[in-house]
Amino acid sequence: MVIDNEGTIVLFNRAAEEITGYRKEEIIGKKSSILNCEADSTDSSGRPDTQLEEFGATYNRECWIRSGDGRTVHLLKNVVTARDDQGEIIGTVESMTDITSLYKKEMELQGLKQELRQEYWFMGLLGKSVPMQRLYEHIRNAAGSEAPVLIYGESGAGKNLVAHALHKLSRRKEGPFVQMNCAALNEQLLESELFGHKKGAFTGAVSDRIGRFEAAHDGSIFLDEIGDMPMSMQVKLLRVLEEKVVEHVGDHKPIPVNIRLISATNKDLNSLIQSGKFREDLLYRINSILIKVPPLRDRSDDIPLIAFHYLKKISSVNNKEIRSISPPAMEILINFPWPGNVRRLINALEHSAVTCKTDTIEVADLPDYLTYEKKAEPGDGRIGTEKIRAALALHKGNKTLAAKDLGISRVTLWKKLKTLGMEQ
Repeated sequence: MVIDNEGTIVLFNRAAEEITGYRKEEIIGKKSSILNCEADSTDSSGRPDTQLEEFGATYNRECWIRSGDGRTVHLLKNVVTARDDQGEIIGTVESMTDITSLYKKEMELQGLKQELRQEYWFMGLLGKSVPMQRLYEHIRNAAGSEAPVLIYGESGAGKNLVAHALHKLSRRKEGPFVQMNCAALNEQLLESELFGHKKGAFTGAVSDRIGRFEAAHDGSIFLDEIGDMPMSMQVKLLRVLEEKVVEHVGDHKPIPVNIRLISATNKDLNSLIQSGKFREDLLYRINSILIKVPPLRDRSDDIPLIAFHYLKKISSVNNKEIRSISPPAMEILINFPWPGNVRRLINALEHSAVTCKTDTIEVADLPDYLTYEKKAEPGDGRIGTEKIRAALALHKGNKTLAAKDLGISRVTLWKKLKTLGMEQ
């Protein structure tokens, strides 16, 4: 399609007719605005846009038009300016490619991705099991409140993701989210980090510094591993929660803070209270809402979903195309108790991705520690063919149950079968 300097169409070929649904007799002599192009090459006055004037061309511009029969047609356009002998712009030449089918395919893929996210993904947490659906509901309910939240869960279960989700869904989502691991620092440094300090308050305090509570003003503060907080710090934290003020180390001037407290622990705080390591009055202050994060062993249905999600990331980082996990290997992953939860599963996948020689993770690629709790009996290396055949026959070929009966790991049984030529 050729458009003159006044925005009038002066040439319209057969391909343009087929794409737009207009005959050239209907188009030539009309303004290009007749096509109702969502991203036309001319402005409202009919002159070429500034990008064309500056560079003389635009390429691969996506737009859509309304066709002669009312359809929406998605186009990929290239536009080049035409100039006279003096270099003045006299119009534009536009080539159009119909990408409607490609656009629809992309929308279908986006729709499938969105459905996947809605069904399995919640604010960074991944899972479709009943325990995870229950967790999502607890997060939604807690996010609408300003009450302090205590998140309880084993190490690696995703307590930090729950804390982020609570903040993002809360009315404080536009405010800061500040986090601190209470087990990471000694008492003096922890106090300075939380409440700030004045210059010269202690050795190394070379300047004034605000604390995490001040930084979280009008937002949320997340205290991870609060069960490891020293008793003396618990007293000071309790005062902050009651009075809503902090004092810098080395200063006595109260500073008002408006925060929502989110805490997390992997310890039984009631047991710590009984042993004198945690204040009962502080527990009442921080656990107005209690959210329990289920361990991975209680939601084994989610393991394939989590494994494939992280395997895709790991493959990309290692520049290695790993497409799948073999059924026997997946069976081991599903049945392992995962004391380190999702964090340890990711570690196992990273190990397997490095050792994997094909595009599929096999049993031999898994870490050796992925065994059942039953330990191998002394002399298990002398387990012979007949004993293995008997165990496999007893359990109808189920290698996992046969390995458990023999007192060896699933990996060890697989290796013995390979050595003995009994894989089948």
